Amino acid sequence: MKNLRSMLRKAALVMTVLLLSLVVFGAYNVSTQGNRWFSSSANTHLRELKANATAGNVYDRMGVLLATTDINGKRVYNPDSNIRRSMVHVLGDRQNNVGYGVEAFMANRLYGFDTSPLVRLTHAIRGEKLKGNDLRLTVDSNLSSRIARLFPKDHKGACVVMNYRTGEVLSLLSFPNFDPDNITEATKQDRNRPFWNNATRWVSAPGSTFKVITLASALQNINNIENETLNCSGIIEFPGGRHNLLDAGKAVHGDISLKQAFTKSCNVVFGSLALRLGDAQLSNTAAAFGIGDYFLFRDFVVENSSYPKHNRTQSEIAWTGVGQSALQISPLHMCMIASSIANGGDMMEPQLLLREINPNNEVKEQFSPRVYKKALSKEHAQIISDYMYGVVQSGTGTGARVKGYRICGKTGSSEIDNQEKSNAWFIGFIDEENYPYAVCVAVMNAGSAGKVAAPLAGEIFKEILGVR
Repeated sequence: MKNLRSMLRKAALVMTVLLLSLVVFGAYNVSTQGNRWFSSSANTHLRELKANATAGNVYDRMGVLLATTDINGKRVYNPDSNIRRSMVHVLGDRQNNVGYGVEAFMANRLYGFDTSPLVRLTHAIRGEKLKGNDLRLTVDSNLSSRIARLFPKDHKGACVVMNYRTGEVLSLLSFPNFDPDNITEATKQDRNRPFWNNATRWVSAPGSTFKVITLASALQNINNIENETLNCSGIIEFPGGRHNLLDAGKAVHGDISLKQAFTKSCNVVFGSLALRLGDAQLSNTAAAFGIGDYFLFRDFVVENSSYPKHNRTQSEIAWTGVGQSALQISPLHMCMIASSIANGGDMMEPQLLLREINPNNEVKEQFSPRVYKKALSKEHAQIISDYMYGVVQSGTGTGARVKGYRICGKTGSSEIDNQEKSNAWFIGFIDEENYPYAVCVAVMNAGSAGKVAAPLAGEIFKEILGVR
């Protein structure tokens, strides 16, 4: 009998532990994944909840009204079609085609579902619709509208502008875009996928923009690499010859310093550095910049970036060092990487919400900047910043120069299988006390980054600075 009681007590204890584990696990998932679940199209309860609530207004950082609800309960967007198009991947649309825009991802706040059960019950008893909260965002809709006009027509891609000290996102643009007030059948059938957010959900090899990470790894792991004389013979040969690594235009740079190699974007030097570092050290540095992380940001759903799997060939490691191989990184993440270099090594979490305001016009919540992680030391961040300044002054990124301002950047032309031209990338920032802004542009199938992405970034910097 005693044995039976002992067994029952043990079984009860095990069941209690399992139950508590499930509760803790569930609470953790709700806290981290709640917005994703709530805004999912699979949430059939959401439509019913929305029918009994009126969504709050959405404003940009300057107070421009982006979305409101009319007297008939219809969601209405800004009357300017250029603003509607430039904000559509931030906001979303009535039919939730975009997916994780503010209208869906922040529905819990916008429709007041995050208010107390007592408030919701009171409204239900009175037969009144629940009034949602207003949201003030970090984006600047007029700046975004101006930037959108600069993007090459008939090209897919993305632009991101971020305050590198706070993580506030001023502009998040995906191309092609569309007008949420004029969604046609042609829009839905467009092979260029206008509903897809290329800034946050598209991941691809970032080309030579990844050399900032290879450079960081070399500074961290190879003693006195800054003062070493390196050599570019124009090619790194591998067995079979199919995956040889060459420089653009079959250039041969000869003896060259690390800074010169970065300025010229020398593939042979950076491929050789990747081989000297080895896959483990290079992947560890990439991980420090968030590559391989499972992103659970408060304000954004961002596709995870990935570093190629281990146990790879020497050619794959070399190609990774120049931003090719199977690297997969989104434009928003590349902007975060540039921001961490500009911000002394601190990578900020991307922020879209400034504040939430209740129906009584009281600030319910003010959102503060968050440091996501320490990507690199302040000393190495300063060295890389100086190298990036050299790229814009006299290297592959001269198209991004703005007279009178210290602009730092890195170009990247990533080659994609079955694509006629390379994707053109640029990451960079304004190294000025009063203009703490980083930029990433990615233009698909556009060719040379120096000829396409860098000049585009230069025009974006001018818009930010108010330079004409």
